[in-house]
Order: sequence, then C-alpha cells, then structure tokens
Amino acid sequence: MQELDNSKNTFWKRKLYVIIFEADTKLGRAFDLTLLTLISLSVIVVMFDSVEKFHRLYHKEFMILEWFFTIVFTVEYALRIYCTRYRWSYIFSFYGLVDLLAILPTYIAVIFPGLQTLVDVRIMRLLRVFRVMKLTAYVGEYRVLLQALRQSRRKIFVFLATIFALVVILGTIMYVIEGPKNGFSSIPTAIYWAITTVTTVGFGDLAPKTDLGRFISAFIMLLGWGVLAVPTGIVTAELGSLQNPSTVTTRTCEQCMSEGHMPHAHYCQYCGALLPEWKQHL
Repeated sequence: MQELDNSKNTFWKRKLYVIIFEADTKLGRAFDLTLLTLISLSVIVVMFDSVEKFHRLYHKEFMILEWFFTIVFTVEYALRIYCTRYRWSYIFSFYGLVDLLAILPTYIAVIFPGLQTLVDVRIMRLLRVFRVMKLTAYVGEYRVLLQALRQSRRKIFVFLATIFALVVILGTIMYVIEGPKNGFSSIPTAIYWAITTVTTVGFGDLAPKTDLGRFISAFIMLLGWGVLAVPTGIVTAELGSLQNPSTVTTRTCEQCMSEGHMPHAHYCQYCGALLPEWKQHL
C-alpha cells in the first residue's frame, strides 16, 4: 500500500513538473500564459502605485492586490521546489533566483517600507515568455544566435580593442586642440566625448569650438557610420555559415535546469543527466 501511495505521489509530482516547467503541453502553456499575465498585472500595479495621485486614491486597493500577487507567486515558488527532484539546482538557477526575488521585496517591505518598489524585479520573470512563444523555432533561432556570437567573439574583441585605442588617440588630440577653456577639462573627458561622437550618440554636453576641432569632429562622425556596421557584419557572416538547427522543445533538465532539448533525447546535452519521460501534447 505504501509503495502504491509513493508511486501515485511520484506520478502527480511528475505531472506537476511538466505543467510548471515545460510549455509544450496544453496545460503547461496555459499555466505559463496565466503566470505571465499575473506578472504583468503585478508590475503595472506597482507602477501606478508610484504615481502620487493614484497612490493617495487607491493605496489600500494597491496593497491588497500586491499581497494577492505575492501569495500567488509564493505558492507557485513552493510548488516548483516541491515537484523537482534536484531542489537546490532550481533554487540557485537563474530563474530560481528571479522567482525568489519576485516575492521577497513585499515581505521585506513590512520591515523596510521603502523597499516596496523593488517588486518591479518581477518584470525579469517575463523572460519566460520565450518558453511560451517559442513554437520550437524561436528556441532554435536563439541557439543559432548564441552560437554565432560565440564564434565571432574574438573578432568582436579585436574590433572593440581597436576602437578603444582609436577613441583614446582622438580624445587626447581633442584635449590638446580644444583644452579646458572649451570644456575639454581632461583627457578622460575628451575620451568620453570621442566615444559619444564615434557611436553617433552626441549628447551635446561637449562641443568643439575651434575650426580644427570641428574638422576632426566631422571626421569622427563619418567614421562612426562605418564603426557601427562592423560588428553587425561579423555576426551576420557567422549566422550565414550556420545551418538551421533541428526541432527542439522546452524540455527542462531537473539537474542543471537547462532547456531546449531534442524531442527524443534521453540525456541532457549539458550535464548528461537522465531527462524525464516526455510526450508532446500540443
């Protein structure tokens, strides 16, 4: 009888795990969509509560809603810990820490009221939308982009190092030409101006006054157009060399909490742990 109870308990824990951690089933997708809706509403409530007019008129209602959201997210967090076999892996995973930070501020605000606005950290939980909206293709595209960035990191590093050397040289030249009397009070300040000019941001808080300084500024502005195109071209070239990945799912490894495993995979591609049994019910 005890073995039967344990088997039944394990069955329901596995079913709960699939619903909460994976978005490939109808119930899992419905759970994530409901969760995302609640997260969005809770962030909206905090934002409106920060407006003085609304805070005076609806402070009590906002407080009730905030505690409602906090209790719901606390129950959800407890269920996530309950249904996973490797609980510490979830607790210290990225999403596990975000889930914890989503509920802590409200409880801490009871002692330190000024921390109430920190519940806006919940908006980070909206990252789960990629699991719901992935439709398998989005996860694949995400993996291709990561791979392209990984393969082009050395080229991008060399490019950034070159740009850094360039702005240091140009900033130093502008410091010599313009000097403190025109606002270029130091070499770091002149380098800051060179960076904002090369990136075509141009805050306008510093501007050259001499003719030679304006000529160099024009050169840097034109240079900035080409500078912005280089990293884009590097990553695009790497993307073009990669083939489209095979279909993946939101299957989650309980040990390392990684997602995006193949539909018929038996082991985690990252840590080698045995993946839970999975069937697609779309």
